[in-house]
Amino acid sequence: MVLGLCGAQGSGKSTLAAAVARAVPGTLVLSLDNLYRTRAERSDLAATVHPLFATRGVPGTHDVDLGIATLDALRAGEPVRLPRFDKAIDDRAAPADQVAVRAPRLVLFEGWCVGARPIDEAELVAPVNPLERDEDGQGAWRRAWNAALGGPYQALFARIDRLVLLEAPGWDAVLQWRREQEHALRASGASGPGVMDDAAVARFIQHYERLTRHILAEMPGRADLVLPLDERRGLRAS
Repeated sequence: MVLGLCGAQGSGKSTLAAAVARAVPGTLVLSLDNLYRTRAERSDLAATVHPLFATRGVPGTHDVDLGIATLDALRAGEPVRLPRFDKAIDDRAAPADQVAVRAPRLVLFEGWCVGARPIDEAELVAPVNPLERDEDGQGAWRRAWNAALGGPYQALFARIDRLVLLEAPGWDAVLQWRREQEHALRASGASGPGVMDDAAVARFIQHYERLTRHILAEMPGRADLVLPLDERRGLRAS
């Protein structure tokens, strides 16, 4: 079985996936983050389609064919090297650093937009935040990632047997969760260009605002299981 787990940034999906893997023998966790295109491929995307594709995360920045091939091989019981993306080098890990696996009982496929459906074209016209207004004024970027979501990504998500949504209470909570993650990173002593202050987090998270809001509005009506969260990531009454 392939179990899809969708949750906004900071919602706790990676923590939950790891807990399921510990509790259920034969569980393999595959993160959408590990399917990112190589740095060279994403640089080409930013140069030829839109500069905002330099930031990984939105549909179009993942290697969908790799994800499909991986899930199909796992379902067929074939040996496969599990894709791994190394965020420290912003590139795909070498094959020697990828774990060889075969025939899990359960594949838990987790990611912030796993199972998402595309947005209606008419809803893409007006910008939803300053990033879209100032850096995607004509809407080329959002139309491009939405087209990718409506095309190749649907073939990938069709491999999901059951879909679970970690339902954030709203966009403000997602922004706060992402701030908390960055505060924890800074408190750990981490430094470098990848460590963001609150202003940088606010800009970064705007890349994902439109699709996150769409998921929270659309997915609860069709997910097989919805786990509604409160602001502290605890379960709330539905």
